[in-house]
Amino acid sequence: MIKHPSRHCSVELQALPSRIGQVRRIVSAQLRYWHLDPLIDRAALGVTELLTNVHRHAQPDKNCTVEIELQLDRLTVSVRDHDPRLPVVEDGTEIAPMATCGRGLAMVAAVSESWGVRPHDDGKVVWFTLPAPTATPKAARPQRRTAEPAPRRIAEPEPAAAGAPTPAHATAGAPTTAHATAAVPGAAHAPARSAVAS
Repeated sequence: MIKHPSRHCSVELQALPSRIGQVRRIVSAQLRYWHLDPLIDRAALGVTELLTNVHRHAQPDKNCTVEIELQLDRLTVSVRDHDPRLPVVEDGTEIAPMATCGRGLAMVAAVSESWGVRPHDDGKVVWFTLPAPTATPKAARPQRRTAEPAPRRIAEPEPAAAGAPTPAHATAGAPTTAHATAAVPGAAHAPARSAVAS
């Protein structure tokens, strides 16, 4: 049975070799869905070691539950089984160099930020944590550029040919009266008025 609300995934299984590979794929897929790709290898390795311990040592059965949970900047992976005996971490000096077992929790400790064991009902929970990459702050994200209106260009008069008369509106200084009135709508059709009182 698989349950996965937004930031929590729980898988119940029997810790058999054939199922351990399936759980690795489920954990990997869930971390991809959460955009936590950099954590996939370490999380999959850690959960494999914990499930292998259940397969080898747990009594009276191999039923267990794997949970992964994302909280803020930390991912927690845990395996709960029905064996109340707490695991014993072997001293590295007592493990033969070519040994194929006895390295499970040492491997979990090596790939994780922290790990531990706690009693739970009729069994125990072994867990480890990994630091989750935090989201990029909004201020650091590139801002979306919006299209700005193109600046208005005003056509400039072309230079007059040598010897040609200069138009009145192109002379330096204040615009002429005729040019100023032409800019007012309807001014071209308005009757001329005298500035001198009659």
